[in-house]
Amino acid sequence: MSAGTDLGLIRERKPLVHQITNFVVMNETANATLAIGALPVMAHALQEVEEMASVASALVLNIGTLSDEWVEAMIAAGRAANAAGVPVVFDPVGAGATEYRTDTSRRLLDVVEIAVVRGNAAEIATLAGQDAEIRGVEAVGGGGGPELAREASSLLGPVVAVTGPVDHVSDGQAVNSVANGHELLGTVTGTGCMATAITGCFLGVRGDDPLAAATGALVAFGVAGEDAARVSEGPGSFHMALYDALYHLDAGTLDSRAR
Repeated sequence: MSAGTDLGLIRERKPLVHQITNFVVMNETANATLAIGALPVMAHALQEVEEMASVASALVLNIGTLSDEWVEAMIAAGRAANAAGVPVVFDPVGAGATEYRTDTSRRLLDVVEIAVVRGNAAEIATLAGQDAEIRGVEAVGGGGGPELAREASSLLGPVVAVTGPVDHVSDGQAVNSVANGHELLGTVTGTGCMATAITGCFLGVRGDDPLAAATGALVAFGVAGEDAARVSEGPGSFHMALYDALYHLDAGTLDSRAR
């Protein structure tokens, strides 16, 4: 099944994507989810996360803003999603930057069955036990390449998507490389989190194939980045144009421009 077909399924079925994400990018990820055709719900209260996760099409866990209460909510939501057969996407924001973020990421991977982990090269390398340099939540240096994605997936278990100038997605054996995108994606806060949210949208209609879902999501987000860059003068206008580009994506465009 192609990324374009999956996009059509998203817009036809309008999957409900439950996201526990950080306050800074909550609006961005919700807008991106809605623009591509899915329905976002942002919930982190312990009183409702289990119920919400149980009826969602996909669950996105994002540790951009951390506290003990949020971590417990993520675990509760993740376990409820697992029990209901709802696929889970995990974004280990800043893993490697602090011990708390690294330990939380490893704890979530231990206690929740994750379908896809999406992160930058430094975050993924840290979780795979490799040397990495990260400043704040940004990877420093080159991308990890296909080997990092394959090795991390083999070690951690879920499909791993390592995003950078070229994205690499692996299930521990096959590796799909995606060259769509634009350098302006690196100039706007939250685009990595948006990529994770879009992964949740695709996983909501392709829970049977996390490798295909994660690959298709990164193709879609990369093509949208290319389209937004063509009508932008810099990061500010690019940020606004990115939502429009996601909204205007169509199946034929994705299949013809996937790289």
